[in-house]
Amino acid sequence: MDRMAVLVVDDEESVRTHLSELLAKVGHLARAASSGEQALEMLGGGSFDAVLLDVVMPEMSGLEVLRRYRASGGTAPVIIFSALAGADDVVGAMKLGATDYLEKPFELADLEAALRRAFSRAPAEGGPPAVQVSPPATLHEPAELAPAIAAEEDRPGSRTIVFTSAAMGKVNALLERVSDTDVPVLLLGESGTGKEVFAREIHQRSRRRARPFIKVNCAALPAELLESELFGHEKGAFTGATAEKPGKFELADQGTIFLDEIGEMAIRLQAKLLQVLQDEEFFRVGGRRNVRVDARVVVATNRDLEKEIERGRFREDLYYRLNVVAIRLPPLRERKEDLLPLVEHFLAKYGRKYRSAQAELPPGLLRAFQDHAWPGNVRELENMVRRLVVLGDPGTVLDELRTARHPPAGQVVEGALPQPSEGEPSLKDIGKRAAMAAEREAILAMLQRTGWNKRRAATKLRISYKALLYKIKDTGIVDPRSRAEL
Repeated sequence: MDRMAVLVVDDEESVRTHLSELLAKVGHLARAASSGEQALEMLGGGSFDAVLLDVVMPEMSGLEVLRRYRASGGTAPVIIFSALAGADDVVGAMKLGATDYLEKPFELADLEAALRRAFSRAPAEGGPPAVQVSPPATLHEPAELAPAIAAEEDRPGSRTIVFTSAAMGKVNALLERVSDTDVPVLLLGESGTGKEVFAREIHQRSRRRARPFIKVNCAALPAELLESELFGHEKGAFTGATAEKPGKFELADQGTIFLDEIGEMAIRLQAKLLQVLQDEEFFRVGGRRNVRVDARVVVATNRDLEKEIERGRFREDLYYRLNVVAIRLPPLRERKEDLLPLVEHFLAKYGRKYRSAQAELPPGLLRAFQDHAWPGNVRELENMVRRLVVLGDPGTVLDELRTARHPPAGQVVEGALPQPSEGEPSLKDIGKRAAMAAEREAILAMLQRTGWNKRRAATKLRISYKALLYKIKDTGIVDPRSRAEL
């Protein structure tokens, strides 16, 4: 895909910066607009190959921006994105001429795939680009519902959990009992065990399924920004607050809010969260009036919160308020029976997404999967299958498994460079693996030096915090505390 000029439209500066960095990483030129008005002005006065457009923005929504842009004759592909799990915005956007839909948060691979789909066929003569959502809807569905159905099919919470093991059977049975009760749920488990998938499943099985599902990663933002993200702010509440903005709790009203990595939340914010759980109301940052909400709360952590209480890092009263029902998700190494159905599921998912013919796992690779320890759990397996589908070369993935040396969590292994395989990999492949191994060792060493403080490590490594999180995920680094405390 050639270098493209892409306009990123979002009212949050952190999102604009993050998306611009992702686009630059794959060689595209990104410009950003902070409002609908600015976006329309830039689209009218400049030439863009594609537009990334947030749906929920103050003053002028993304749907209104899209409507005005298409009405003015604009034909560039428009990819909309949103943190809302409801399908209404998707249907409305597709009717207005959106090209594709992404659900926040999304990864670089998702963004690249959406851009490829946008340019997989030329725009219709004299009109906006043809609507395309992957996977495509079945032919017997009414045309006006097809985009929504296709988008919903690709969401984690819109399908049942994949498992055959007895351990997951117990988890599923407990999920079935608590999903429609509206009580808070605490999801426990190592990184990569699928806590977000289970949170979405709780939402989908509840009476709130038609309302929004909102996810917030409590570790992704400093306390000051997280407070504004959760509870919103009034105009003028702080520098840069140029307009009133509702928080995630308001967006989740009548629906479900999922607070991931709750153990990372600052004590001061824990007190405000406790107030919301008790009274169902709060003040926006800089606000003087109570905001009432009715949102079901699901939280997740890979920490032992009782130990965090002993260390003074977590409020005991909040813990007991959240710990009405606790569900521990077993790591993948404890439920190897689920490997094959999970592999088949991911092969089908990414086969549709990338239109690949990879339909099954060669026996040798399946044996290697069975022997692997999977320190990154289901997330690691999913990424491995995704690479298999994209590359179409089982030998490359098998070689990666053979040469991977996952050191004990938090330790650096000397000389952990991948060795040439029997298949004589190219010099380019060897270079990539060596670079990844070197990055892994450097990141692990810095994390040790900073006591696993990821923000300090990112600063010292001179990369962005989000870039560090991506690299930790891609290289399979596991926080030793996630194992020691569970």
